[in-house]
Formats: sequence, C-alpha cells, structure tokens
Amino acid sequence: MSDPTPSNLPLILPRSPILASDGANWKNIQFAYFREPPCDVPEHVSSQHVICLNVGKPVQLEQAVGGRYEKVGSGFGDLKIYPAYLSQWFHWNKEAEFFNLLLAPSFLATVGYEVFGSDRLELIPHLATLFDPLIGQIGFALKTSLEIDGRNSHLYADSLAHALVVHLLSRYSSNSRQRKTVTGSFTQQQWQQIVDFIEANLDRNISLTQLAEIVRLSPYHFAHLFKKSTHISPHQYLIRCRIERAKQLIVMGNLSLAAIAQTVGFASQGHFTYHFKRLVGVTPKVFWQLSQER
Repeated sequence: MSDPTPSNLPLILPRSPILASDGANWKNIQFAYFREPPCDVPEHVSSQHVICLNVGKPVQLEQAVGGRYEKVGSGFGDLKIYPAYLSQWFHWNKEAEFFNLLLAPSFLATVGYEVFGSDRLELIPHLATLFDPLIGQIGFALKTSLEIDGRNSHLYADSLAHALVVHLLSRYSSNSRQRKTVTGSFTQQQWQQIVDFIEANLDRNISLTQLAEIVRLSPYHFAHLFKKSTHISPHQYLIRCRIERAKQLIVMGNLSLAAIAQTVGFASQGHFTYHFKRLVGVTPKVFWQLSQER
C-alpha cells in the first residue's frame, strides 16, 4: 500500500452521506449516516476517533488498521472502534449501511481529565464484532435529533457526546481509574444564574459547556448536578422552558404559531408542534382555541 493520506471520508467513499451533522455545527461530536455500494476504501488516516455502527444488512468486511489485518462478518448493531491516527483500509462485499460517530482526541483528553483525573487515556482498537446497546442508542438518538431538531440540537448532541466519551473511556480504553465522585448541589445563587441564562437565551443553541461555565463546573459535573437537582437532563429542561414561554405567547395572541416557534428556539414549526403536544397534550392550535374560550 502507498503512504496513507489524511482522511476526509465523505470524499473517499463513492456516495455522500444520507444524513450528516455538518450543517448543525455540533462542537464535540460529528455524525454521518452512509449507505455505500461494495467498494475498496483507500488507505487513509483519520485525525479523529471513529465509532462505526452497522445499521444495515450483514456484510463481510476486510480491514487493515494500524498494520493489523482482519476479515470479519458484520451484522446489524455491530460496531467497531477505530482510534485516531492509525492507518486504515477497508473493503466490503455488499451494500453497507452504517453510522460514523467522530470524536476529537482533544475532547477525549478533556473529558478524561474531568471525569477520571487523567488526560492521557487511550482508546483501544476494537476491530472484531462488538455489540454495545448504549452506543447503539446514542447513535440512533443523534440521527433522530438531526432529523427533528436540525440546527437547534447543540445541547442534546453535547450531552450525548459527553455520555459517549465517558462510556468509551470506562470500557474501551487504557483507563483503570474510577470516576471522580460527584457530590454537592447547586447553591440558590447558582441555580438562579442557570435559570436566568436559559430564559434569556431560549432562541439560541445553548451548549452544555456554556451552561457549565456559568457556575464554573466541568460539563460532566454540571450535568450530574443538574439531573440530581431537577430529575431531568438540561436538554429536557430547556425544551420545557421553551414550551412554557410558547404557551404565554400563544395566549397573548400577537404572533403566528410559526413566529412563536422561531421566537422560543425551535428549528421548525413541526418540531415545535411535536414537543408542544408531547408536553401539553394538545397541539399549539388547539391550545390557542381553548385559550380563546376562557
């Protein structure tokens, strides 16, 4: 084989992704959903860690990763872990359908230090068949988030990225350390700062990192304290705040439903209607009609 070239995988593969996170501008994770014909993927090097999840029919996969050759079967739900900076070559014999989840080494180092007290933890390659339901759930959750939320999915994607990395470092790395214990709770002042920030930025793509910085905590520590305090995730809390603000605007009657959806931070009116009915029990239109009868 020739010297491996830096990877821009969508350019190497015959077909472009069916769905990708490029337009969503996620900070800590990238997602791409591929459906590719039988092909040879030229030798290349990825600057990011790649988690590859088979979401299609079984295929026979040949791969050479970091000088190690494997020929394995891969069925629905099987995943592979390819650490960054290893030379990679692939061939498959049938149409392959898969998700790629990409993580920057610097992000793993940051989370490793925050959670385990070390920024030198290394992912271990997993080239043979591996099944991990949690990683599968995260992959499909990212796909659904892109399909429904699109550009307004930063907080959810950020939370999933942190959960994925903690799981990877716990189970598939050189790590032998225990997680740092999360103790304490938000002070009343801290909680008010968090609420004020969320309420003032409902129309923006808030990230987990932004929320954590308000109270000077790591995203990992913040997410755990938030769940401990509210029994829901920051993303779920943000959605509820958006719906509560939307209810107020609907009753006021000065804006169209489409304008309200945009004002409170939903990517589309369809996305707004989906969450409104899920949390309130009726659609925004029915809620408006009921408010006029009072």
